Amino acid sequence: MRAGAFLYPWDVAGDGEAAGRIAALGVAQATLASAYHTTRAATPRHPAHRVVTARHSAVYYPPDEARWAGRALRPGAQRWLPEPDAFGEAARALDAAGVEVHSWVILAHNSLVGERNPSSTVVNAHGDRYPWALCVARPEVRAYAAELAAEAAVRPGARGTELESCGWYGFDHLHAHDKTAGAALGGTGGYLMSLCFCEECGAGYAAHGADPDELRAAVRAALAGYWAGRPPQTAPGRAGEWAGVVALLGARAAAAAAGWRERAATEFRRQAVAAVRAAAPAGFRILLHADPAPHRCGANVGADPAALLDVADGVVVPCTGGEEARAEALGPFAARLRRGAGTTLAANLTVVSGMGGSPGTLAADAAHAAALGATELRLYHAGLATDAELDAVGRALRELD
Repeated sequence: MRAGAFLYPWDVAGDGEAAGRIAALGVAQATLASAYHTTRAATPRHPAHRVVTARHSAVYYPPDEARWAGRALRPGAQRWLPEPDAFGEAARALDAAGVEVHSWVILAHNSLVGERNPSSTVVNAHGDRYPWALCVARPEVRAYAAELAAEAAVRPGARGTELESCGWYGFDHLHAHDKTAGAALGGTGGYLMSLCFCEECGAGYAAHGADPDELRAAVRAALAGYWAGRPPQTAPGRAGEWAGVVALLGARAAAAAAGWRERAATEFRRQAVAAVRAAAPAGFRILLHADPAPHRCGANVGADPAALLDVADGVVVPCTGGEEARAEALGPFAARLRRGAGTTLAANLTVVSGMGGSPGTLAADAAHAAALGATELRLYHAGLATDAELDAVGRALRELD
């Protein structure tokens, strides 16, 4: 199986040995961040630092000022790395080491753009704004994301791209000093807290047969049990989460909300992918980070597998968490894949033990993913892993050969 590893530009830029070290693992591809959200990241091997703090969402190349002139929604430039084009420097080093570079672009998750443009963000049933989550139903957000996708994806040296949060983002954020776990929302409550009630979404719900004020009241009533410490009992897994939503809202309201959100996400996705295709050379591969349950939102956006694979060249699916979770994540995409030859289904396996990964079982986990229909591997994350974890990755990839 072809394997690729995720990297940040600061993992390679400024470290003359990094690209060769990545190539020695046996990976064919590096998925290199070109537009990324706020983060604090360890850098275990870099000669100049051990921690990078990206203080806000930013692009890691010089943005085209002419493209963004006069736009309220525009990406921020990074100022915490000495290299003005850190992506370009890292891409050139990786290419010279024989590692194919694909860009990694974050779209709907952007706290800087959200803070500067609060009316463009998701607003929940209680009236709270999520500055980290842009509302993908809004025309100005779609226009911004299409421009960003085209610019950040088609960078010099990139042979393809992977688009993350190319759809609905919501309540879950992993925010600094996060204090939200007490409500135990789970998948059902998290979905309810992610429903947007801006004027655009209100009109969308109405068009799908739900009165937006009644839906908002129903969502608030459904969430009351969580805040009281008496969350409803739901079955585990994606199907159980959605069954919980239907039980709490009623079938008609749940279907109206889902219908509008899928329509909005589909259009957002279509515009972003079309913008990349228009800017990219022939053969440029576009993959989406995805989840097969349409109600899920976040970095791996939920969507109908057929709808995703009809737009993009493939998907990257989170597969950490055991065989049952892996089968649930890959199965719906694999079923669609058999009807579309040449489409990529990449299983994303975490290899950082402290983040829930299991580098020691990578070979077995990858073999299981392949048996389920995965055609490629993604390893999260070669820049964050320790030396011992990278050694285990290298051994596993040699075993898979």
